[in-house]
Amino acid sequence: MVPRSFTASSLFTGWGFFIFHYRSDGQDYAFLIIRHGDPSYPTDSLTEKGQREAELLSHKLVKEDITKIYVSPLGRAKLTAKPTLDKLGMEAIELPWLREFAKGLVTPYPTKGGTNTCPWNMAPELWTKIPGVFDPKAWREADLYKESEIPQYYDTVCAGFDALLEEWGYRRNETGYYDVLPGHENRKDTVCLFCHLGLGNALLSHVLQASLPLIWHSLFLPTSSVTTIFMEHHT
Repeated sequence: MVPRSFTASSLFTGWGFFIFHYRSDGQDYAFLIIRHGDPSYPTDSLTEKGQREAELLSHKLVKEDITKIYVSPLGRAKLTAKPTLDKLGMEAIELPWLREFAKGLVTPYPTKGGTNTCPWNMAPELWTKIPGVFDPKAWREADLYKESEIPQYYDTVCAGFDALLEEWGYRRNETGYYDVLPGHENRKDTVCLFCHLGLGNALLSHVLQASLPLIWHSLFLPTSSVTTIFMEHHT
């Protein structure tokens, strides 16, 4: 059987709380990239606001006919997933590569002075001048990134995501598109990934075949937001 080609396309949530997808006949499969609720980073947990966000989010997610839920190993992602898991009577599968990117860059802080170690928190006058930053591959060779562990972890994330997609019947081909595997032609699944801002944007970078720093500095995933990746059928 000749596999059919699927395009992965994304619906960005924007600045609103969340946007949920409408599935048409041509959209057989959906990944929901869910950022954790408002965080308490020192304790790797949720603030009171974040707990309310997670609870409100769960009331929407239970209506989404979810097939499977995957979660980052970090506490703030697990706590965001918990209300949904409890309501659905499901258990999440923990995936190590859904963990947030480590802070590994040292650049001038964009607004407060001093230094910044967050790789998606550079001012435009800094990151836009990095050699190759707009190229999907060349950004890796810039000294700022090359001397960090970001390219290696990005590869780990992308490999993990592609392996997960293949479990659900989609294999990435040499063009960057995904072929549906035999036996998975008529599946309609919805899979949730409870994760993080930098990690979620890394998944979008991989799917869109776009530069990671470009996506990091161009898209913002609000806390408790849902970004949907559709696997759209093309024959």
